[in-house]
Amino acid sequence: MFDCIIVGAGPAGGTAAYHLAKRGHSVLVLEKEALPRYKPCGGGVSPAVQAWFDFDLTPAVSLKTNTLRYTWKMGDPVEAKLNTLEPIWMVRRDVFDHFLIQQAQKQGAELKDNTEVTGIEFKSDRWQVNTANGPVEGRYLIAADGAKGPMAKWLGFKERKRRLAGALEAESPASSPVDPTIHFDFGLVKNGYIWNFPKADGYSLGIGTFRGGEAQDLKKLLAEYGQMFGIDLKMSKQYGHPLCLWDGDQKLHTQNAVLAGEAACIVDPFTAEGIRPSMFSGLKASEAISQALGGDRDALEKYTQVISEEWGTDLVWAQRLSGVFYRVPGVGYRVGIKRPSATERMGKVLCGELRYSDVAGHAIKRLSGSLIPGRG
Repeated sequence: MFDCIIVGAGPAGGTAAYHLAKRGHSVLVLEKEALPRYKPCGGGVSPAVQAWFDFDLTPAVSLKTNTLRYTWKMGDPVEAKLNTLEPIWMVRRDVFDHFLIQQAQKQGAELKDNTEVTGIEFKSDRWQVNTANGPVEGRYLIAADGAKGPMAKWLGFKERKRRLAGALEAESPASSPVDPTIHFDFGLVKNGYIWNFPKADGYSLGIGTFRGGEAQDLKKLLAEYGQMFGIDLKMSKQYGHPLCLWDGDQKLHTQNAVLAGEAACIVDPFTAEGIRPSMFSGLKASEAISQALGGDRDALEKYTQVISEEWGTDLVWAQRLSGVFYRVPGVGYRVGIKRPSATERMGKVLCGELRYSDVAGHAIKRLSGSLIPGRG
């Protein structure tokens, strides 16, 4: 029997597995896909995550960049250089996620990939996890199986507070040296943005809509955007997937189990950043379960509190900023993105040098003060 079974080998699961195994706990990671596996994702990662590990993450980083370029409906460009301690990291999720799991395995964690979980059952003091390859048992469970995973429902989290959003992504190999610029376009898609993120050998293009609203032909919009870069997305497979945006505090623990990563609905509601918050939740989940294994009966309840206090309070500001910006994106582009100081502050938020609470109040005040009828 394992001290902890982790379902899902993404950034949350890999982070939790590493830290639990390093503390000497027996850990099993179950992953339905065979690793390494492709995962549609823009792949932007804040370098702030390095502080949570005692090994170097950069071997799993595809490219680093501090150059951003914004457009409004493919025109009116703004270029910016981030003056941050470390550039933004761009990763390929098959490489990055597998690298985390490999570090956990070096600490003694076990991996069963290509193993789908088919059900769970609590037995007096342990969880029995049924898989396509037979049952396994663990004293504690971490559900890190993503936005579409069944674990949260099986654990009894039926009505989670979340805002479901959608993204469509495609990969394009580079036929010439890669331009290491991060591109964002606003205005073409309602309540979201389109992006082109560079990797060492190509580009990840995507489109996300974060606040609901009218239906749009996302495939057509993404194809038009790709043409800006000479990229024909008709030749690329496109992947649609849901995003579980944070929509307020909620309970993330139950009997001997916690939710982490997108299963905990922890994606940033303004930028849709998911990797850093997932890794943070994995780190805090590992701490809570280690304390529970040591006899702290309140450890899992404290996990819910920690996520709320250390992450959720900041995402309140991200949610407010999202509500104002995406309601009037033209104004947001003109009085926010086109201001060098605003871009610099947002870059520092993305790189973990500032929090939303440091910048959002001023930004919301500026946006709200610019809502002049007939403009934007």
